[in-house]
Amino acid sequence: WKEALRILVLTLISLLMIFPIFWMVSGSLKAPHEVMNKDVFWPAKPYWENYAIVWKSAPFGQYFKNSILMATTVVICQVLTGSLAGYAFAKLPFKLSKPIFFLFLCSMMIPSEATIVSNFLTLAALRLTNTFFSVIVVSLVSMFSVFLFRQFYKTIDNALLEAAYIDGAGDLRVYWSIILPLSKSAIATVAIIGFIGNWNSYMWPKVVATKESLRTVQTGLRMLMQSDFGDDWGSIMAAATLITMPMILFFVCLQRYFVQGITKVGLK
Repeated sequence: WKEALRILVLTLISLLMIFPIFWMVSGSLKAPHEVMNKDVFWPAKPYWENYAIVWKSAPFGQYFKNSILMATTVVICQVLTGSLAGYAFAKLPFKLSKPIFFLFLCSMMIPSEATIVSNFLTLAALRLTNTFFSVIVVSLVSMFSVFLFRQFYKTIDNALLEAAYIDGAGDLRVYWSIILPLSKSAIATVAIIGFIGNWNSYMWPKVVATKESLRTVQTGLRMLMQSDFGDDWGSIMAAATLITMPMILFFVCLQRYFVQGITKVGLK
C-alpha cells in the first residue's frame, strides 16, 4: 500500500507538471473562437492555421537559427571550460586551489540580473554590442559546470591516472584519453542545463542586441505578443509550442545520461 500510495502521489504531481504543456499544445490547435471557451478542452478539429500564421508573421526561421547557433556555441564552451577547470580542481593539486574554488562557488550566489548593467557598460565601452559575441559572452563559462565536473572527477579512481602517467602520458593526454571518455553522463548533464538555460535566455539578448538579425526565439515571441497578434492566443500558443519542442527533444535524447550524471555527482 505504501508503494501504491507513492506511485499515486507521483502520478498526480506529474500530471500537474504536464498540464501547462498540454494546455499550450491544446490552445495552439484551437480556432480563435475556441481558445477562451472553457467548455472546449480539446478541439474537435485541429486548427493548424495557427502555426502557418505564426511562421509567416515573423522571421522565426532566423530566430531559430540564431538560438540554435548561440545555444550550441555556449554548450561547447561550457563543456570545454568546465571539464578543464573541474579536472584541474579535482586531480591536479596546486597552491590555493581550495580558496580559489571557494571564490568561484561564491560567484554562483550572485544573480545574473545584478551584473547586467556592468556587463552591458563593459561591452558598450569595447563597442561590442549588437554582435553575436555580445549575446553569448556572459554564458561561455559556467561555474555550475565547473562544480559538477569537479564533483564527477572526484569519483574517478586515481589509479587510472597513475597508470597513464607511468606509461608516459601528460596531463592533457590523460584528460583527453581517459577523463573525457568517462565523462559522458557529466557532459550530457552540462549540455542539457546549458542548452535549456541559453535557449530560454531573454533579458540579456534583449538588452545587448537590438538588431532584427540577432533576435532569438524568446525575444521574437515577446515581439509577437506586443504586435497585432497580442490578443490571438491560438497563434501565441503555437509559437510557444514551436519554441518548446527543441528543448523537449534535446532532453529526451540525453535523458539517460542526464540522470546518470546527476546521480554520480551526488546531487540527488
